[in-house]
Amino acid sequence: MLLSQKCQYALRASFHLAKHYGQGPVRIADVAEAQAIPKRFLEVILGELKQGGFVVSQRGNEGGYALDRDPSGLTVGEIIRFVEGPIGPVGCMAGDSRENCPLRGKCVFMPMWEKVRDQVENVYDSTTLQDLVEQERAQQGELVLDYAI
Repeated sequence: MLLSQKCQYALRASFHLAKHYGQGPVRIADVAEAQAIPKRFLEVILGELKQGGFVVSQRGNEGGYALDRDPSGLTVGEIIRFVEGPIGPVGCMAGDSRENCPLRGKCVFMPMWEKVRDQVENVYDSTTLQDLVEQERAQQGELVLDYAI
């Protein structure tokens, strides 16, 4: 399953806000620069994430965006489903497509597709934004140690 560029941007923006959780709003320009996201596109994505209840905004000089939830309770899977819809390796696994499949009930591939979906969902749903923040901190710590040697 390939994630759209929009979904990748939404994840990266959410990750950046997670890094600053509890420190007040972060300016769009700062998120855009740090995560290499075109600013105009980021404005649209953050607006959608706000409507979805993932972020809040504050206007004014000290304004910007912040996560609306603790990053330890917000999974990658939640954001992906919000932006992309159901997670699955093939289109016929979702909604009407599954019901209208001409091989419904006798597709030899379906058990395999379901295993793939379950494994991918498990990774996405067991990874929180806080996990990613901590992973980045650990990686940066490794880089600092490499230079100290």
